Amino acid sequence: MSDKTTDKTKEPKSSITRRSTLLGMGAATGAGIISSVSPGFVRYAQAQTSEPIKLGFECHRTGIGASYGRWYERVANAAVKIINDEGGINGRPVQLIVEDDGTDPKRGAEVVEKFATQHKVDAVFGTLFSHVVVGAAPRAGELKMPYLVVSEGTHVSSGSLNRYCFQPGITDVRSQVTSMAPWITKNLGKKVTMIFPDYAFGYDHRDNLPPAIKAQGGQVVEMIAVPPTETSFTRYLPRIPTDTDVLYHIMVGPAVLTFVTELGQFYGSQRPAIFGFIDSVEAVNLATPQLGFLDGTYFWEGMPRYAQKDQSQWDKLYRAAVGVDDNGASKADPKDISTYAHMYGVWETLFTIKQAMQSAGYAGPKDKAKFIEALEAIEKFDEGRDHPQGDKIFNGKNHQAYGHQNISKVNGARMDVVHRTSIEDGMYEVKADYTKMSL
Repeated sequence: MSDKTTDKTKEPKSSITRRSTLLGMGAATGAGIISSVSPGFVRYAQAQTSEPIKLGFECHRTGIGASYGRWYERVANAAVKIINDEGGINGRPVQLIVEDDGTDPKRGAEVVEKFATQHKVDAVFGTLFSHVVVGAAPRAGELKMPYLVVSEGTHVSSGSLNRYCFQPGITDVRSQVTSMAPWITKNLGKKVTMIFPDYAFGYDHRDNLPPAIKAQGGQVVEMIAVPPTETSFTRYLPRIPTDTDVLYHIMVGPAVLTFVTELGQFYGSQRPAIFGFIDSVEAVNLATPQLGFLDGTYFWEGMPRYAQKDQSQWDKLYRAAVGVDDNGASKADPKDISTYAHMYGVWETLFTIKQAMQSAGYAGPKDKAKFIEALEAIEKFDEGRDHPQGDKIFNGKNHQAYGHQNISKVNGARMDVVHRTSIEDGMYEVKADYTKMSL
């Protein structure tokens, strides 16, 4: 990972050239960021109305996604504060309205309805768990409500949703596994067994990893689906073939520590190589004794939890703004571990909303179609304050961002990046084209 120190404090370059505001590095002094405007000064006077732009945050405050929801909300508040400190969007302050969807698909659709009919928001963002996205997105389309998710799922990129659904702040599973399969087969082995959660997100891995491994001359020899609410895994582990080279795991839910403990008991010191998605241990302290079995294993990370030796200035700035230390924990409580590998997507999505609304000259709900078209016109994001995870390509046809992936190795109680993919590594043929759908 290179430390890019080029000045990129202005808006990311894209195909959108019309701008109404330059993005500085404004934020409150307490966030540790230099302000580009005088204290107490906000540029709202030039707007035709002082009414706020309302953004609905569909948050997993409860349910199996609660640890993510808490940090997603914290990041959302930090990003909105910066946007408002710099004058809001088109001279109007941003108002964040939060509703808990309980990490439940039915509730997710109800929340979207509430945002549209009761709160009358301008856009909805932030949904993570795939089954909730799939359950709520159709209602967003029916209500013509812009719906920007931070999920990783391939539901957006596959074209299975609708024109109002976007995923600009985080890459999708297909891109992730496509870019990492060459490294896995070259360094860990070619016979892979998968353990994955038995719902939409797990199915994305089930459907996309086998062809990616096969393309590298390898084979997925077994696929084991586990309910996300499972509390014990001893009945699943014997299904792992003895000739497995690589155990690929992606687990979510409350029983991660149990999974790792039972995996250690099952294998002892004789184990295959292990590659997991950080989702399995997000918000979990790696120093937890039960996780000792993971030492020497590998994980995918969207954004590295632990500050690396070549840490960029943007990672430093972002950590300061959201109150996270170099170990990925809250500065206020070192036992409070963040969901660092994913939550940057909330930050980047909010700044993408600002960019597109400014380009569209967004003044209210009557301009939602212009906002959608402005999002679709974006072609790329440059690494910078607004996109600290790295540069990205955005495909306006399938509404999906493509970026870099990180493979990290567990070394004791931390993780160190051993490989960072290129954007091109994760590109694939795009067949979906939402722009052909009516608005």
